[in-house]
Amino acid sequence: MSKAAKTDEKIIKEGDFAPDFTAPVDGGEELTLSSFRGKKNVVLYFYPKDDTPGCTIEAKDFTDRQIEFAGANTVVLGVSKDSVQSHDKFKEKHCLSFPLVSDESAGICEAYETWGEKNMYGKKYMGVFRTTFLIDKKGIIRKIWNNVKVDNHAQQVLEEAQNL
Repeated sequence: MSKAAKTDEKIIKEGDFAPDFTAPVDGGEELTLSSFRGKKNVVLYFYPKDDTPGCTIEAKDFTDRQIEFAGANTVVLGVSKDSVQSHDKFKEKHCLSFPLVSDESAGICEAYETWGEKNMYGKKYMGVFRTTFLIDKKGIIRKIWNNVKVDNHAQQVLEEAQNL
C-alpha cells in the first residue's frame, strides 16, 4: 500500500517534476516523456479503457482541438492500460490524432497516482482514475485535474495550455 493510500494525501502535486517514463505507443514506437523537455508542453491524460463511451468522447474532443494545442506549443498524450493493439484499433476507428501510451503494467499510472481501487454499483475493482496533467516545457506539472468529467474538459485543458 502506498503512502498516498494510507494518508489520502497526494504525493504528486502541482509544481513537482513530472515522473519520466518510456513506454510503447500505438504503431509500435516507444515514447519517452522527457524527450519533450525544453521543446513542448505536454497534456498527459489518463483514461480507463479504449473505445468506451466516456473515453471516446474525451479522445475525440482532444483530437478536435489538435490545431489549437499545436498553436499553444503543446502535445497531447493519452495513457491507459490497454495494449498497443487495442490503441491501434481505437485510434483508427475514431481518427485520433495523438499518441496513445500503453501502460499494461500500470507502472506509469502508479507513478502518477491514477491507479487504485474503484467502486461501481457496490463492486470494488482496480482501475484507472480519469486524471489529466498539464506539464510545462521544463517538465513541471502546472495543473492537475482529478476525477475528470469529460464534457468540456479538453477545452478547459486547452485554455490552461494557452496560458503557459
